Amino acid sequence: MDNETINYDCNRGCAVTTDPQTGETVCTYRPGCCKLSDNNFLKRVSDGTFGDLFEVRFKNTRKAIFVNDSGQNVKIGDMVIVEAQSGHDLGIVTLEGPVVGRQLKSRGIDPENTVFRKIYRKARQNDIEKWQEAIAREQETMIQARRIATEMGLEMKIGDVEFQGDGTKAIFYYIADGRVDFRQLIKVFAEEFRIRIEMKQIGARQEAGLIGGLGICGRELCCANYISSFQSISTSAARCQDLSLNPQKLAGQCGKLKCCLNYEVANYLDAQSRIPRVSEPLEFEDGQAFLRKTDILAEVMYFSYDKTSDAALYPLDASEVREIIKMNRNGIKPESLRNEPEPASPEFVTSVGDDSISRFDAPKRKKGSSKNRRKRSRKQQKEQ
Repeated sequence: MDNETINYDCNRGCAVTTDPQTGETVCTYRPGCCKLSDNNFLKRVSDGTFGDLFEVRFKNTRKAIFVNDSGQNVKIGDMVIVEAQSGHDLGIVTLEGPVVGRQLKSRGIDPENTVFRKIYRKARQNDIEKWQEAIAREQETMIQARRIATEMGLEMKIGDVEFQGDGTKAIFYYIADGRVDFRQLIKVFAEEFRIRIEMKQIGARQEAGLIGGLGICGRELCCANYISSFQSISTSAARCQDLSLNPQKLAGQCGKLKCCLNYEVANYLDAQSRIPRVSEPLEFEDGQAFLRKTDILAEVMYFSYDKTSDAALYPLDASEVREIIKMNRNGIKPESLRNEPEPASPEFVTSVGDDSISRFDAPKRKKGSSKNRRKRSRKQQKEQ
């Protein structure tokens, strides 16, 4: 099939095509094409537990567990019609079997005391057509909703719009710094779009995840790629990693602190627990050594006899520094720090080994080589 006729909907994890013979819309499930994709590491395990519970995914912002009340054989990748608060919705089955129990446990849901919403049936062709028509309205509705909110003078921004599968209801995700009275706005939206309205507030990080983009590292934004639950981030995460407290470097595209600041905090805190705190210079026989910098992960501390210069730095392991501090407290001064070996500079190794980068270049000819050959040939002819 020609790739130009395929529409990849990564917000919902499916590919949409049109059958050239019948003209019908065909939706196929794409497991990896979605932020909320799951790794079913128990897909070959079947112990009979949670056989009637399935995880159903909608847009990138939500997914839920439903019970199969259809009497049909539902499997991963099926488009199903599920129970909604009002009307019905259409989603994609993404998990089944024992791994659903793991999902319930991670979300703190007790399956014995929880009433799950139902899966009515598998989606028919007219359900998929109506679903795609509703999806096609989302972008235009969001732009128009932003214009209406601006005209009404509300301090809010519509970040995304998600239509329900039956096209009768839409969720408007908005961003606002403070409390917004949008009761009049809902009335205007209902009259303008002729649907039921649900307003849901999100933060700046959730908005960046909905919009997507590339980070300063050159990769896709973590919030758009896989992060679904956002943890609080503070400047203490940057301090413990000895990062520069520059707001422009620490902030992401959402204007908040980068989520990746939390990734290595545990490693740094573990390494810092083995590094002694140096509040005074170390005493040696030939003078005082001042702490200039610390390599936290390598657990190496660099000292200098000049407290204002980094020209001559001497490395010491954190364990050695701890022993020297104990010796100083007992009135003992070690020998000169200058006897310590200087740190070796890291060697650069190319991705192809130690080969020269110019190994594929043609060798240069020595100047005058052809001229010398001509002179030798003339001399031989004269001798003959």
